[in-house]
Amino acid sequence: MLLELAQWLAKDIRAFNVFSYITLRAVLACLTALLITFAVGPVMIRRLTSYKIGQAVRDDGPQSHLPKAGTPTMGGALILVAVVVTTLLWADLKNRSVWVVLAVTLSFGAVGWIDDYRKVVRRDPKGLTARVKFAWQSLIGIVAAFVIAFSTNLPAQTEFILPFFKNIAYPLGAIGFIVMTYFVIVGTSNAVNLTDGLDGLAIMPTVMISAALGVFAYVAGHAVFSRYLGFPYIPGAGELTVFCGALAGAGLAFLWFNAYPAEVFMGDVGALALGAALGTIAVIVRQEIVLFIMGGVFVVETLSVMLQVASFKLTGKRIFRMAPLHHHYELKGWKENQVVVRFWIITMMLVLVGLSTLKLR
Repeated sequence: MLLELAQWLAKDIRAFNVFSYITLRAVLACLTALLITFAVGPVMIRRLTSYKIGQAVRDDGPQSHLPKAGTPTMGGALILVAVVVTTLLWADLKNRSVWVVLAVTLSFGAVGWIDDYRKVVRRDPKGLTARVKFAWQSLIGIVAAFVIAFSTNLPAQTEFILPFFKNIAYPLGAIGFIVMTYFVIVGTSNAVNLTDGLDGLAIMPTVMISAALGVFAYVAGHAVFSRYLGFPYIPGAGELTVFCGALAGAGLAFLWFNAYPAEVFMGDVGALALGAALGTIAVIVRQEIVLFIMGGVFVVETLSVMLQVASFKLTGKRIFRMAPLHHHYELKGWKENQVVVRFWIITMMLVLVGLSTLKLR
């Protein structure tokens, strides 16, 4: 929107050409989303509190969580509003990839919103059943996979790329690409949702990973940089840098309200949407393995739940004191802040490893 205005003004005033640079618009998107979240956040928290949209807390978990009962939830809607408005302001709205990521993010956010609404407004502890929620996620993931697959123009856009290796890439074909895309989007969405169990635990890794994916998107969409670094050139992918900037800015501002002790929780509306957004961007820029590396905390949290369930069903015994993994460490005696900050540190190191694949090939 603002890009089109700047391009129109640039016909008479050359200084407005500066807004054609993706890097500038990504920075402006980050700042815009930051300001929107800071401005709207207090109002939304007061509204959620007045409507008594509070989080229910399990009594079989860490006892330190009991005082959190009633804390406003569904705050992830704040992030989505800031990201969507900012992207519409600063991104090139003629870019198909931008619309795909926005559509996936909002669709998964809608599923999460319905689940949260049933839990905290209708007081239905089950919300959406796991089967129904997964069915909707699968439908959205499959549709997104088909759209991305049939929007590709070059063979490199559907290859499976191994990081750290310069010339190793495996052609997946249309079916293989669709299957992989589905699992990446749905898997990442649920992984972030499982991690969102402590104040600030999920949002900061999301911010760091989105910022790193913005770098990959910029490189993939730049013909010169992609060729120099040995990446496949993905026309139009660079515009996703603006979306990543908006997501990072909104996430950082949300952390202001979500840091311990949290004034608001993200809820499924935020966690499912943000995870799906990360997965979709990673697929478009062909960095699924790098996402797996950088999102190591999300991966381990998910694996801890899977192992816990499998072990209990097969042997009747639990591997961890409680799953997901962050609760295990709480029950071992770690303070909530210790778990959160240590998981942040791990994510920061993993993001640096992921970024190192830009050159180590």
